[in-house]
Amino acid sequence: MFCYQCEQTPKGGCTKFGVCGKNPVISSLQDTIILGLKGVAAYATHARQLGYTDPEVDAITHEALYTTLTNVNFNLEDHINMALKVGTATCKVMDLLDRAHTDKLGIPSPKVVTEDKVEGHCILVTGHNLYALEELLKQTEGKGINIYTHSEMLPAHGYPELNKYPHLKGNVGKAWYDQRKVFEEFPGAILVTTNCVMPITTGSYGHRTYTYDITGLENVNKIENDDFSPIIEKALSLPKANIDSDKKLLTGFHHQTVLSIAPEIIDAVKSGKIKRFFVIAGCDAPTKGRDYYRELALSLPKECVLLTTSCGKFRFNDVDYGTVPGTNIPRFIDLGQCNNSVSAVKIAVALAEAFNCSVNDLPLSIVLSWFEQKAVAILLGLFSLGIQNIYVGPKAPEFLAPGVVDVLVKNFNLHIVSGDAQADLKEMMK
Repeated sequence: MFCYQCEQTPKGGCTKFGVCGKNPVISSLQDTIILGLKGVAAYATHARQLGYTDPEVDAITHEALYTTLTNVNFNLEDHINMALKVGTATCKVMDLLDRAHTDKLGIPSPKVVTEDKVEGHCILVTGHNLYALEELLKQTEGKGINIYTHSEMLPAHGYPELNKYPHLKGNVGKAWYDQRKVFEEFPGAILVTTNCVMPITTGSYGHRTYTYDITGLENVNKIENDDFSPIIEKALSLPKANIDSDKKLLTGFHHQTVLSIAPEIIDAVKSGKIKRFFVIAGCDAPTKGRDYYRELALSLPKECVLLTTSCGKFRFNDVDYGTVPGTNIPRFIDLGQCNNSVSAVKIAVALAEAFNCSVNDLPLSIVLSWFEQKAVAILLGLFSLGIQNIYVGPKAPEFLAPGVVDVLVKNFNLHIVSGDAQADLKEMMK
């Protein structure tokens, strides 16, 4: 454990057992709660920007922070219940943000997007903030500037109120961590709207990069009051691009579009044409062990459907998975950003209702890759719904004490991926 909350903290922090009596399990659960709240805060901020709030989410946030205050509560069960409350807040805030997006931008529909093809004067938009992207599209309309997405902005192409702009052209790059190379090579201006953003330590793209809202970088200009004229002027001052590519990506699914073909999906399950659903989702990162997710996705039998969200999909979304044999059901369904994980949950709940069973009884495997706080929030959200048998990797989070892992294994049958995709797949298919 590590804690330095109070004045009693010895030099270097409390690393074995708190002076106050806090043990490593309680300390770990408090860290988990706080990390989960960071994810909740990210989604709640986006929703609030679009005019949507939820008093219950706010109340849980306040209560959870109070629970982690020094010398307030050392009870294990209370902390477990509080972590699950944070999970409840996550589900509620993801649903809130989904409604905010769909009310404003329409229901997404599948769309094939060009990848790494760049033309003309251009701006690359990275992050999650669809409100910022829409404002930029409005202000660049008719100005001869093409807009491209990066990383978690890829799903924006599925929203009708965004893709109606003909100058929203395509996607460039993959997950967040490729940005230093991608941004350096991108010939236009760059708009950074949310995490994950990396400090500019090398390269020459800082003068043509602009941050928005809560994001910020040293020696980089910030867009103020939704006035995008500075980045527009910068894009027009840069030479026109002409980078060709024949690569394509599929995105733009939503639980409403998937559930519109629910009868066909149900029939396919009953007839054995679909043997299993896999949710392979979460964050990507440059760390070892991430190729596991690509190997797993590419090894799925043809009778399996792959649902995904978040930037982890860039490990395997460059493949044409086709359709389930004997049907028109796509085998690859990109449901969007990390906050769109709620779409996967709603699809699972609808299928469970159709088959008159629980989500845990469905032919469904959930395999998550985690990197930071929003992934923690989503995992707590799944636990709050009672979903079990989740696989997480590529390794267990360092902030989870062994005692906490034991609790999660005992109560939710949590698995840490083995690193052997073929062995895990064999186990999941049983």
